[in-house]
Amino acid sequence: MASKLRLSVSPHVHTHETVTGIMLDVIISLLPATIAGTIIFGWRALLVVAACVITCVLSEFIFNKIVKEKPTIGDLSAAVTGLLLGLNLPANIPIWQAVIGSVFAIIIVKCFFGGMGCNLVNPAITARVFMLVAFGSMATAAFPVDAVSSATPLSAEQMPSLTTLFFGNYGGAIGETCTLALIIGFIYLLVRQVITWHIPVAYIGTVFLFTLVLEGFDFVAALSAIMAGGLFIGAIFMATDYVTSPETPNGKLIFGLGAGIITVMIRQWGNYPEGVSFAILLMNILDPYIGIWTARKVFGGVKADD
Repeated sequence: MASKLRLSVSPHVHTHETVTGIMLDVIISLLPATIAGTIIFGWRALLVVAACVITCVLSEFIFNKIVKEKPTIGDLSAAVTGLLLGLNLPANIPIWQAVIGSVFAIIIVKCFFGGMGCNLVNPAITARVFMLVAFGSMATAAFPVDAVSSATPLSAEQMPSLTTLFFGNYGGAIGETCTLALIIGFIYLLVRQVITWHIPVAYIGTVFLFTLVLEGFDFVAALSAIMAGGLFIGAIFMATDYVTSPETPNGKLIFGLGAGIITVMIRQWGNYPEGVSFAILLMNILDPYIGIWTARKVFGGVKADD
């Protein structure tokens, strides 16, 4: 009888999900945005994304070889990082800058902290912030094929129509402009139960409500604020990163609320027209504290004496 007993630490949960399977779902969910970005910005967009993916995978492979660790590129996490970073860059960015950003994301942000599951902040977001600070060309958005260059929506005096913002035919990063494609990816992740609704809805909803109040209850302006810029791609695909976001529903809501408030503050009063990357990065840093504040009580546990 004793041989049939197994002792293990809780939680005793069995699942067929794997890291590779989850990463594959994320890649599939990003395909609509990748296709839309290629159609809107041309072949140069696909080249930037491919450069980021290839560089991220090679960086992780070479690092593991140098430190004599088991290869981890098979879990597809490096490919996801490269895909997300590429979709957050303008199509006209020099390829060498995309390569440097990709190396920074994998080596500095991920591998130096212990690899998959040990990074303190989201690699793609952190690399994008690094590139915003390091490279001036990051501030110059690419524009649709055959379009006339003008200011990006968040820094323009006149915002494009809601229809234009929804289908993405305006200047910006490769994967951030087509709201329709991002919503399709969001629905896919929800159906596959890869993520929950809490962070994206709390994040986007907070930006909408705060903008609505600050803009004198102008619903068009509020809708434009959530569709322009990188809010959807950030809220759906990067703020929901398992490693750098809370585990509990209440923690996720607090994370989304905080990111939304920071984003609006940067957009309204900061020097950058877009605050999504900085907001998610700051909330990544606060994630451990949010986890402590919203931790579930252990079943059968007792409150510690003061």
